[in-house]
Amino acid sequence: MELKYSTKNAWEVLKHDEVINFSESYKDFISNAKTEREAVKYLKNVAEQNGFVDLFKGDTHSGKYYAINDNKNIFLLKDGILGVENGLNFVFAHIDSPRIDIKQNPLYEGADVVMFKTHYYGGIKKYQWVTIPLALHGVIILKDGTKLEVSIGESETDPVFVISDLLPHLAKKQMEQNAREVIQGEALDPIVGSIPDKESDKEKFKTAILKLLNEKYGIVEEDFISSELTLVPAGKARDVGFDRGAIASYGHDDRICGFTGAMALIDATNPKRTIGVMLFDKEEIGSDGITGAQSDFLDYAIEKYLALKGIKNVSVREVLHKSYGLSADVNAAIDPLYRDVFDDQNSPIFGHGVVVTKFTGSGGKYSASDASAELVFKVRKLFNENGVPWQIGELGKVDVGGGGTVAKFMANRGIQVLDVGPALLSMHAPFELASKVDLYSSYLGYKAFLEKFE
Repeated sequence: MELKYSTKNAWEVLKHDEVINFSESYKDFISNAKTEREAVKYLKNVAEQNGFVDLFKGDTHSGKYYAINDNKNIFLLKDGILGVENGLNFVFAHIDSPRIDIKQNPLYEGADVVMFKTHYYGGIKKYQWVTIPLALHGVIILKDGTKLEVSIGESETDPVFVISDLLPHLAKKQMEQNAREVIQGEALDPIVGSIPDKESDKEKFKTAILKLLNEKYGIVEEDFISSELTLVPAGKARDVGFDRGAIASYGHDDRICGFTGAMALIDATNPKRTIGVMLFDKEEIGSDGITGAQSDFLDYAIEKYLALKGIKNVSVREVLHKSYGLSADVNAAIDPLYRDVFDDQNSPIFGHGVVVTKFTGSGGKYSASDASAELVFKVRKLFNENGVPWQIGELGKVDVGGGGTVAKFMANRGIQVLDVGPALLSMHAPFELASKVDLYSSYLGYKAFLEKFE
């Protein structure tokens, strides 16, 4: 009997080739799904390739379904041996990430350059977003109703967009400011043009950009009002280190869990209970709105599933109260450069497998979801029995900070839920770091939970 608790580096446990192969598929996803819309579109295509059908179109024989809400939620569902009236095994994650959004009336010129006015989304360190290449993603609905999908800055031949910063020679006052104030929110405006229109008398530079956009895309300035445009770091995910053991990418938080959860459900075989993976939007700003975790889309989709299966006299509420779920969200790995903010004994270690987080919140567990000891035991036992590398962890020292996930909103529905996800370095930075072995451990953990938890 081993008396002391300890964890191993998961590279010592898992098969190297399996880890690398899975990482390559994830890198394709995370490089090409930089917004919620793109993530939903990508996963819908993968689901359809694997025989999933639209839940709302009423095919009772498939046994594998997806449901999409407003292009920003996707719910994957697979029949189990037991009917849905016995509850589901869920994995919940979110597919939105911190970013910089373009305002609805964005174009202006000053000092002979044209810029976009912006509004940042979610918790960012604003100074990290200046002087790096940014790509423009999103949609614009034109005056005639045409939907224009936008992705500029990802190809090597594309232009990129850059937010300028003050040169150190003139930055004496700036360098004395608090880190929160070094870059103001109103100073996160990228340069989008600098060549004048020779035929114009006023706003020559802005006019030149509007003419270019109209000639190339049919856009007029009013079209920006019906747009959703966002700036994200340009470029693909990259391997990190001489050994290529980690991945640097924008959007690991939390699309790493969205991808691993979705792949776990698609690959799950003969699950005893009905299984579902629900991917939400708006987690980074409070989970509000019709695509956030506080909306009723999940309830609505289950209601449709019950009707599709001809199950009567069973309410959605009853189904949810018999369900279990993993809130799949990232944690913060101990950073050796900033060790003083972590509780070494209770914080996760990079590369030691997926992290089980009993409670979230901040301070005195404020706004927390706190799973029961019984649920933690069941998941712990499941992972141990199925060779899933895992570790216990929480987000930093008690009085330093903390964070939340969608777990509390699922718990409010009566679902017994526990937070489980990989630990990152540089969370919420333009480029976050994820261990390939933690990525694969998460997939294995979610798959074991979906297939075997009861």
